Amino acid sequence: MRRDIFQAIADPTRRAIITLIAIQAMTPNAIAEHFDTTRQSVSKHLRILTECELIKQEQRGREIYYQLEIDKMKEIDKWLEQFRKIWEDRFDNLDKLLATIKNKKK
Repeated sequence: MRRDIFQAIADPTRRAIITLIAIQAMTPNAIAEHFDTTRQSVSKHLRILTECELIKQEQRGREIYYQLEIDKMKEIDKWLEQFRKIWEDRFDNLDKLLATIKNKKK
């Protein structure tokens, strides 16, 4: 089953994993240490994130490290930008309204 990035980030554990590896690449065991769950459960989350191309694996010697895939994160940011613009416009309008009300009271 092919998942999309929004299904991947819908889960709080996967968002926490993304936050962890955004700082530095980590092994599955190092990631699992941050959660009160089984190693298999963390592996399942890593597999989903990898399938959605939000993270990628890198072999370093005998260890596998997971790191964030920045281009996919940009895809999320691009989608969020439309909402950011709407809210910025609303806040600007609110600022203008409050300034108008303040000036009328003077």
